Amino acid sequence: MCTAATYRSQDFYFGRTFDYEFNYGEEVTVTPRNYPFPLRHQNALTEHYAMIGIAHMAGDYPLYYDAVNEKGLGMAGLNFPGNAVYSKVQTGKDNIAQFEFIPWILGQCANVQEARVLLSHINLVDTPFNEKYPVSPLHWILADKEEAITIESVQEGLKIYDNPVGVLTNNPPFPIQMFRLNDYMSLSSESPTNRFSADLKLKPYSRGMGAMGLPGDLSSASRFVRVAFTKMNSLSGLSESESVSQFFHILGNVDQTRGCCQLDKGEYEITIYTSCCNADRGIYYYTTYENHQITAVDMYRENLDSDRPVHYPLVQGEHILLQNAAAGSAEENQ
Repeated sequence: MCTAATYRSQDFYFGRTFDYEFNYGEEVTVTPRNYPFPLRHQNALTEHYAMIGIAHMAGDYPLYYDAVNEKGLGMAGLNFPGNAVYSKVQTGKDNIAQFEFIPWILGQCANVQEARVLLSHINLVDTPFNEKYPVSPLHWILADKEEAITIESVQEGLKIYDNPVGVLTNNPPFPIQMFRLNDYMSLSSESPTNRFSADLKLKPYSRGMGAMGLPGDLSSASRFVRVAFTKMNSLSGLSESESVSQFFHILGNVDQTRGCCQLDKGEYEITIYTSCCNADRGIYYYTTYENHQITAVDMYRENLDSDRPVHYPLVQGEHILLQNAAAGSAEENQ
């Protein structure tokens, strides 16, 4: 299960958590403008916008989980089991396999408005990448600095929803997630006032009581509410470091800790990575479960007119700064 979010300070930020019980060797991947994306049912995408994100490299093909293109448009796919339904190939449509969806959109669209036009002709089909990588049941968040939408391919067809909170988790379907926010409209970042009874002298006994009732469990429905509340009330400074730090704090509210979400066969879901991409500058920041130091890859330090993807393995293992390392131990200084 995963959580994606958008954020704006002086720049536009787009990122997500990727929660699973194991990793697939994900890498930060920069795909330049001239890398040819072969497509199963369409002509290859030979010239397109450059993009950066997390992908699994299947040979030379980047299977993107999330990415941002050079125009500042971001897209992420999140698990949507039991609800995602893909079609068979249809005549007169742009037939796009699920694994091609992110590069198909980000390669051709500079913003959400352009994507809406492309989406009106698309048919998401159930063609797998190969027998090793079956079709994943996903839905997607697509966002630029002006707006965000949610895209769901379900039994009734392709659904596109405005996403005014700029947040997406997993199940249930997005309209139900949004409706559930009505249950929490009384939450506030301010201290509560006594509306229980004028006859009782009730008062807050702790800071933060305005948010009492905010769900704290690990379910996708509760994570949606928690990140929506945190994001909509979040304030940061305008510097890059302050904004990036704030974004990681927002998604830190839904970190999956090993041992708290048990799956079959004694496995546990954890937050494999958390990302934050400055979509205006093309800088992709991330942390991993065992490495809380923020690592960055700058798309514009690569040759974006190349025809070969560049990919960097995720940095693992905690990087701990020993603040008094120069002082040494008492024994060393004697």
